[in-house]
Amino acid sequence: MTTRTSNMAAGFAFVAPALLIYLFYFMLPIPLSALYSLFKWDGISPMTNFRGLNNYIRLFGDSVFWISFFNNVKLVILSLVIQLPMGLLLGLLVSSRLRGLGAYKLLFFVPMTISAVAIGITWKFIYEPNFGLLNTLLIKIGLENLALGWLGEPGLAMGAVIATISWQYIPLYMVIFAAALSGIPRELTEAAYIDGASGLQTFLHVTLPLLRGSIRTASILSITGSLKYFALIFVMTEGGPNYASELMATYMYKQAFTTFRMGYGSAIAVIMFVLSFWVTILALRIGKQSEGLSGT
Repeated sequence: MTTRTSNMAAGFAFVAPALLIYLFYFMLPIPLSALYSLFKWDGISPMTNFRGLNNYIRLFGDSVFWISFFNNVKLVILSLVIQLPMGLLLGLLVSSRLRGLGAYKLLFFVPMTISAVAIGITWKFIYEPNFGLLNTLLIKIGLENLALGWLGEPGLAMGAVIATISWQYIPLYMVIFAAALSGIPRELTEAAYIDGASGLQTFLHVTLPLLRGSIRTASILSITGSLKYFALIFVMTEGGPNYASELMATYMYKQAFTTFRMGYGSAIAVIMFVLSFWVTILALRIGKQSEGLSGT
C-alpha cells in the first residue's frame, strides 16, 4: 500500500463516523419522508394504503396549511428586514476601536448560547399578561393602556414571537459580519477618508461591497432557518391563538405526531424541503450574478 493510499484510508477512517451520522440523521430522512408522503399512514402500522399524490392535493386545499405558509413568509421577510441590519450594525459596533466593548461583545452573544426552549419559556413569562415583566414595566411607567395579552391575541402573537426570534438570532449575524469586517484591509477605508469620503460614503462604497459574500451567506441562513423554524414558537404559542402563529413546521409536527397522520405530515415536510432548497439555489444564483455584474 502506497503512502498516499494509506493516508486516504486513514483520513476516511477519521471522517467515517461523522459521515455515517450525517447520512443517517440528515440525508436518509429526505427520501424516506418523500416515500411516507405517498401513503396514508399512522406511523405505527404497516404502510399498505398507497395514496399517490393525494396527500399533496389535499395539502394545497388545506386552509390551515396556507395560513402557516404565509406566516413563514412573514417570518422570512421580517427576519431579513430586522435581523440582518441589526446584526450588521452590531458587527460594526463591536469591530470599532471604542474602549470597553469586550464586555458588550459577550453580552450581545449571550442569546446564542441559550437553547431555544429556555428562551421560549423565559419570554413566555415576560409576555405573561398578569404578572409578566413587560406589562409590569409598562404599568410602572404609566403606559397601562399598552399592557396587552401579547401571546393571547391573534393580532399580536406573531409579532411578539418574531421579536423573540430576532433577539435570539441577531448575535449570529453580528458574529458573521464582525468576522467579515475584520478581514477588510484598513488601508482601503483609510484611503477613502484621505480622498475626502465621509463615514457614510466609505461604508456604502467601500465596506458594504466587500461584505457582499457575508450578506449572501447571512441571507441564506435567515431564509432557510425561517422556513423550517419550530422550537421557540411551539414552546411559546404552539401555533396559536387560532393559528395566528402557526408555521409549516409546527403544523407538520401536529399532523405527524399529534393526530398520527404521518403521510400527511411527511408531505408538509417535503414541501418545506423543496422550498428551502429552491430558495437556497436562487439566492446563490442571484449572488453569483451580482458578483459578475460588479466585476464587469
